[in-house]
Amino acid sequence: MLSMPRTHMLDVIVTLALWAWYIMGYLIFFSPFYLYAYFFSKRKEEAFQRLNHRLHRHFFTLVRILIPRARWHITEEVSALRSSIIIANHRSFLDPILFVSLYEKQKTIVKKDYFGYPVFGWILKVSGYMPSLTNGGFSDAMMTQIKNMADYLASGGNLFIFPEGTRSRDGRIGPFDKGGFRIARLCRAPIVVVSIRNTDKLYPPDGLLFNTRDACAIEVELAGRLTPDYDRDNMSTADLMEEARALLERKMTP
Repeated sequence: MLSMPRTHMLDVIVTLALWAWYIMGYLIFFSPFYLYAYFFSKRKEEAFQRLNHRLHRHFFTLVRILIPRARWHITEEVSALRSSIIIANHRSFLDPILFVSLYEKQKTIVKKDYFGYPVFGWILKVSGYMPSLTNGGFSDAMMTQIKNMADYLASGGNLFIFPEGTRSRDGRIGPFDKGGFRIARLCRAPIVVVSIRNTDKLYPPDGLLFNTRDACAIEVELAGRLTPDYDRDNMSTADLMEEARALLERKMTP
């Protein structure tokens, strides 16, 4: 029988260790804090978001320790974002949980199916994350969140959205869904555009294993800001989407 190459075996070991910690983080390490926040906190949503942030921050600390060949460059401009609707490209499963690790107060749009998962779905719901619909519309739960979004943003919270909806397989920016831009328009909020590079090299979009073998430089940088004039008669969501895409493409061009 052929033996698995050592480098590949290291990928397996590190992946199992990371995801085992991730699952135990929810089910064992952090579950008492989630339960306490649920029953005793007056601001359950805020408390759950803060716990999500801490859990994921610990996870990425472990990623950095176990995969030292991955170098991280997250600019201060991105880390310091508050009260923002953040639009970003999508390269890897790591992208959304990386954003959770960056911001204490954070919301996002999550695939509706995830809300049906035991424990995890309950945490998503209490955290105020919004379930997506396959037709691009707004669910009742999402509409409730949107009504309160202006106040949430004013309090320092961030809403981050990946308008491609799925991870890019070829590095190019895919078609945008208009949902996030419609939310920005309903909230009359400015938009911050953030570019993500090379998370797919660390955790490929169609892979199951972390890549511990190859050096990679993960970069999360500000691509630009949009301050639309929502009162303009010819203001269109399509134009807003094109402006955001142009900022991303300009930033991603070598």
